[in-house]
Amino acid sequence: MFYEPAKDRASLTPELSRLGLICVIFFTVSGGAYGLEPLVGSLNPGWAVMLIILTPLFWCLPIAWMVSELSSALPLEGGYYVWVREGLGDFWGFQEGWWTLCYTVIDMAIYPVLFVDYLAYFYPSLSLSAQGSSLWRIYLLRWLIALAVVATGFLANWRGIRIVGRSSTLTLALVLSPFALMVLVGFHHWGMVLTAFHNIKTGLAERHQGHLLALGVATVLWNYSGWDNISTFAAEVKQARRSYPFALAVAQVLILAAYVLPVVAGVEVTSSPRLWSESAGWPAIARLMAGNWLAIAVATMGVVSAWSMFNSQLLYVSRLPYAMARDGWLPAPLMRISKPTGVPVNALALACFVSAMVAALPFTKLVVIDILLYSAELFLEFLALMALRIKKPGMERPFRVPGGWPGLILVTVSPMALALVVAAASMRGARADLYQMVIIPVVVASGIIVYFCRRNALRSNEQSR
Repeated sequence: MFYEPAKDRASLTPELSRLGLICVIFFTVSGGAYGLEPLVGSLNPGWAVMLIILTPLFWCLPIAWMVSELSSALPLEGGYYVWVREGLGDFWGFQEGWWTLCYTVIDMAIYPVLFVDYLAYFYPSLSLSAQGSSLWRIYLLRWLIALAVVATGFLANWRGIRIVGRSSTLTLALVLSPFALMVLVGFHHWGMVLTAFHNIKTGLAERHQGHLLALGVATVLWNYSGWDNISTFAAEVKQARRSYPFALAVAQVLILAAYVLPVVAGVEVTSSPRLWSESAGWPAIARLMAGNWLAIAVATMGVVSAWSMFNSQLLYVSRLPYAMARDGWLPAPLMRISKPTGVPVNALALACFVSAMVAALPFTKLVVIDILLYSAELFLEFLALMALRIKKPGMERPFRVPGGWPGLILVTVSPMALALVVAAASMRGARADLYQMVIIPVVVASGIIVYFCRRNALRSNEQSR
């Protein structure tokens, strides 16, 4: 490395407990079953439940094992950016960070918009048409509400990671409570359980076009993505080497249950695509199950979940530019830490500013683009895992991916194969959008250009000293 960060720079303080880490992981990856409704509507109950159950085996478990080994071996601020930099060098480390920054611009703006969408259940005037259009006054009002979400997320994060962990712990219980009620109502006698499994079995007997099923895979992958993002604030986690493997294991079980049980309970009362959709969704299904009171509870917690997901996402997004700035790849002001709260305040403010600007635009979730860019990052992380096994075999690793080299290769191939399925599906069928495939090389090319420009500037600074 031609650039080494100064040793005397301010560092962050470990304050996040193991329970807080579990709850932050939950909202970074999931946030509850919100957003799964269109999966059931576009496929059917059988294939939807099958994808929700099988995806963790081939996607979540390999990623969680990789994150557990690397975060326990290198519990440093910046997470996957540091792993790739240490394993593959500066160039690929920068690409890892750059690709993350590019796709999180869209991801971060999704959550304030989701907040407004769930709020529209109580205030229908906030709703957009099926085509996503409305009067300019409605757009403005929706954006102002989204700005309020961004502002409160900034304040919660500015007060420190401990506050984020505590708020995530509280909201986790709140978000899961209406779904727990749905499960209890849906399965209060054995006959209803049999009905649910009959609907699932009937759905599995149906055949789907391959590209539609693959796009369903993309939706599930998106709902199960983000495991590695929780690594970027590792320096702020208490006993990080031990906490990460434990928290990741618990969070996997929790998220799987939070997805499967409500969906199975919901398909017991209806399998109508009209209700299993973004416009109706869980509140409408809850109303069928138990009446208005449960529908209101589900919609209310949808608002809470959207805010909590944004709050948790801010935690990792703000730490990435901080870590890259410490290494000289981004402007130095981004590594400034607030003295009262010990938070990288400028990086946090930048993340909030970009989210606020993008939230002004009406858009749908670009799931395929997210998954393709995310998969490219994951591939670099798995390569870094292998490279560090070779370069630093004696490094302390409280957790290791089991199975030796065969196991390491297997857990790398599995998620990459799913990503290739999504990439192939995005270019086939009526829903194909080739513009999605254009965005990927643009992001890659911009990362290469910015890297060499910044590297030349750093070398010039070194020579002028």
